Amino acid sequence: MEIKLYSNLSSVEKEGYIRQMGNCDWDAGRYLADIARDEQLENAFGTGARLLLLTDGEELAAYCTLVEFDEIESDDMHPWIGFVYTFPVHRGHRYSGLLIEHAVSLAKEDGAEKIYVSSEEKGLYEKYGFTFIKTMRSIHDYDTGVFVREI
Repeated sequence: MEIKLYSNLSSVEKEGYIRQMGNCDWDAGRYLADIARDEQLENAFGTGARLLLLTDGEELAAYCTLVEFDEIESDDMHPWIGFVYTFPVHRGHRYSGLLIEHAVSLAKEDGAEKIYVSSEEKGLYEKYGFTFIKTMRSIHDYDTGVFVREI
């Protein structure tokens, strides 16, 4: 398994991984695939937005984003890990944890002292050192949990 930054890939590699993202069983993943395909990550999620891919050769196993803006409007909470997804065939190996730790490392290199996640999942992000801080209304008009991790 190897973690790759989408921005560092060739156009052929990008298209292959985006095709796989577009075939996932999650609407948000397909939405992210469209944004990445159109090279609109920074427009959608802020300067320096990164898409991290966990790959096994040409097969995409999991992915997530590291971005300034996610689905919570807040000037004082950033960066965010978002769109955490592992393909069903690869679940059960804690691959999302590998991506989360890589994203945390990148955020720390960027000078961040905290990192955030927005999710309705209970118990997932706590395994990776996050603490629930509050429920907030998302830009998509639903309540979601906000988690933070000191880095």
